Amino acid sequence: MIQPSELPDPDKFPDADVVIFDGQCNFCKSQIRTLQRLNCCGNRLAYISLHDPRVAQNYPDLTHEMMMEQMYVVDQTGYRHGGADAVRYLTRRLPTLWLVAPLLHLPGTARLWRWLYQQVAKRRYKLAGKSCDDDSCSIHFD
Repeated sequence: MIQPSELPDPDKFPDADVVIFDGQCNFCKSQIRTLQRLNCCGNRLAYISLHDPRVAQNYPDLTHEMMMEQMYVVDQTGYRHGGADAVRYLTRRLPTLWLVAPLLHLPGTARLWRWLYQQVAKRRYKLAGKSCDDDSCSIHFD
């Protein structure tokens, strides 16, 4: 199993797209480990927890609240792909995900994928728990 310290760091891989995720969420960390295994064709991706101080320094336009609602992928042009749109972007970026790209890119389905992503994101701590001891990483949705 890939440990967080074994993930490519944005400072060490400046040519990689940056995946910003909730590093205090066990479900999220599990998904990131899977994503890294799928990133087998080179270091196309680097990873950083939204709780890392470098995120606020390097991406001041992304608020803590925004990042708690969804993961972001910052591509090499600086464009921010969030949530389901980030997943859709990754299906085009990683050759190992090209097989699922047609399904996620069916015309008229983007709204559905965004809604499904939101539903999972809202419940991510219930799915696998969180790895912080206080309420600093709690999220509150209606």
